[in-house]
Amino acid sequence: MKPITPTHHVIVAGVAAALLVSAALAGCSAPRVAAAPADAAQPIAVTVAQVAMTDVARAIDAGGVVQARTTATIASRILAPVREVRVSPGDQVRKGQTLIVLDGDDLAAGARAARSAALAAEQGSKAAAAELQSADAGLALARASHNRIAGLQAKRSATAQELDDATATLRSAEARAAGASARAWQAASALDSARAAGDQASITGSFTTIAAPFDGLITEKMVETGNMASPGMPLLRLEDTRGFRLEVRVDESRIGQVRNGDSVPVFLGTGTTSIRGTVVEVSRAVDADARAFLVKIALPDARGLRSGEFGKARFGGTPRRALTIPSSAIVRRGQLTSVFVVDRDIARVRLVNLSESEVLAGLSESEVVILSPPAGVTEGRRVSVGGR
Repeated sequence: MKPITPTHHVIVAGVAAALLVSAALAGCSAPRVAAAPADAAQPIAVTVAQVAMTDVARAIDAGGVVQARTTATIASRILAPVREVRVSPGDQVRKGQTLIVLDGDDLAAGARAARSAALAAEQGSKAAAAELQSADAGLALARASHNRIAGLQAKRSATAQELDDATATLRSAEARAAGASARAWQAASALDSARAAGDQASITGSFTTIAAPFDGLITEKMVETGNMASPGMPLLRLEDTRGFRLEVRVDESRIGQVRNGDSVPVFLGTGTTSIRGTVVEVSRAVDADARAFLVKIALPDARGLRSGEFGKARFGGTPRRALTIPSSAIVRRGQLTSVFVVDRDIARVRLVNLSESEVLAGLSESEVVILSPPAGVTEGRRVSVGGR
């Protein structure tokens, strides 16, 4: 074997380097040969629309608060301590359900006294009626005696003195009958008054139990057991959850465009999805402080609505010309809004600034956008418009 000289080392190293370069070139060039450019792939059939100027109504947004259509403030009608509060905020209650019980011991005693007075008045009325009957009987007897004496005196069979006595007796009986009749009427009136007082005491006693006037949700409790309730003092707030409305204020310069019965889109909270509401009331007078009118919008029955939630109503305004695109062309990814435009049968991504369907920036008139872009459409992909 011949010894390897430095020259041989150089030749071997050169051959190894050449082999490595060839392998690297082979590895890099193989995928390029296998991969096809994006614009060489089979075109994807798409539907398109042209960006055009159209009439767009200038929207008027007005924010407000969702309120229940029916709300009741439950208050006391009497002065009495609160004995029991049977509900809490968030409780669903039924019509007629007991909400609060007040201390009614004094009222119960008053009701018993009123019933006793009514019984006494009833006995007094009976006594007066008996007295009237006796007076009427005496009057009838006095009249008969007077008539008999008067007849005898006309035949000269009775003296004038006897006639005078009969006449006096008749007048006395008439007076007693009139007095008995007055006392009977007085007793009857006293009986009616006593019965009315008894009824009033019973009704007042019923005020110690406060019940729900309708089905609903307890939203606020303003009293605790042991507090003293007074007439008109708010104790609870109850709302009917079967219907809600949005109350907004519209500037007086724009109220002329709002009418009862108008159907308007309503956006609740921070959502972008709208529901349809109906204007049911426009206040007749302007709020002097805000220079605005109160507009009430009935909302459709839907689960999840709550009083106090923020809402925004959008009213239509005077139409104007604006650049628009169909909503199906809009692609939203996170905070970015874009569309695919067709440029020489190639799909291009275009970032846009929109307000609803109105184009504020990013597109120009007559450009073509892809509607409902298929999943395979990407930047630079060939597309076929209308079967081309």
